[in-house]
Amino acid sequence: MNSERIKVLAKEISENDTVLDVGCDHGYLSIYLKQNNLCKEVYASDVSENALNVARNNFKKYNLDIKTYVSDGFKDVPVYFDTAVIAGMGTSTILKILDNEKTPNKLVLASNNDYYKLRKKINEIGYKIVDEQAIYENNHYYIILLCIKQKQKLTKKELKYGISNNEDYYKYLLNKNKDLIKKVPLKKKIKLLYECLILKGLIEKK
Repeated sequence: MNSERIKVLAKEISENDTVLDVGCDHGYLSIYLKQNNLCKEVYASDVSENALNVARNNFKKYNLDIKTYVSDGFKDVPVYFDTAVIAGMGTSTILKILDNEKTPNKLVLASNNDYYKLRKKINEIGYKIVDEQAIYENNHYYIILLCIKQKQKLTKKELKYGISNNEDYYKYLLNKNKDLIKKVPLKKKIKLLYECLILKGLIEKK
């Protein structure tokens, strides 16, 4: 539970939030929120009964009363929640969960791929990205988004590269593109060179 990701996810939660930890896995975020009194209430759910049993055992281990629900996303969660944390899964899975009439006012999202697609769809379904963090852990960058139900129109640049303003993250993307340039056909080289120019501009602004 010393994960930097868990700490950053928790920072996006307010003390008056009633939180559903979707796809809770081992339940570490729920435990961290409950132990530190960081929200009004927290519930944990997972599509897998086996995964949820691991979380339940961890809740018992720490002597915490956290209600759990076997559910595919929001579908079978009978309690009220105004905030959902959906972390540790891909963008396609996150968007499938959000394809539901029962969506909360506040979302904390942590995908591990397709960030452009996630930002774009979040905007399209009526959520505003109010904060974005790029966290480096286990040799990988993870993007964490705090979203609320509100209209927003992001630029193409913001959809592509986000609003984290994390210089190290932009440098990481720049170096990644430079490596790809050596391996791709000419048409793709031109596109990557253009993206490198944009990333250099974002870094120079810092």
